[in-house]
Amino acid sequence: MNILFIQTGGSIDKDYPRSIKGYAFEIDEPAIARILQRINPEFTYSVKTLLKKDSQEITDEDRKMLTVFCTHAKFNKIIITHGTDTMLETAKSLNIIKNKTIILTGSFKPERFRDSDADFNAGMAVGAVDLLPAGVYIAMNGKVRRFDKIKRNQKTGYFV
Repeated sequence: MNILFIQTGGSIDKDYPRSIKGYAFEIDEPAIARILQRINPEFTYSVKTLLKKDSQEITDEDRKMLTVFCTHAKFNKIIITHGTDTMLETAKSLNIIKNKTIILTGSFKPERFRDSDADFNAGMAVGAVDLLPAGVYIAMNGKVRRFDKIKRNQKTGYFV
């Protein structure tokens, strides 16, 4: 199995690197690279940073660029780390790609936090990308569903 991981930003990649005169987050290096280094997987992969944005700042132009990149990538299995706020919008824009399995995942807390859900969600995405047919999916909260078969509960924030 050969997987392309694409970083777009979001909570999964957030870090709070300043110890003085700073309280705002910054988008750090790809969290997925740290996760993969910890587990030392037996599949091959590549990690590419395309965006380092909070998902609320991702534009339609960014989504077009991501779609073009994924379309031309020499990978049939792609996992995109993305912020949860606009994950569904990005998934919808990627749906024009018909010959690849694409999974969007992220986390509610940064991967650098001890109680983050990042490792769990990334692991679900990796397990699913090898089994699912071509299409665009969301892997969050213990679920992997086609993007058009999952919703975000506005009260809890969870994907259902």
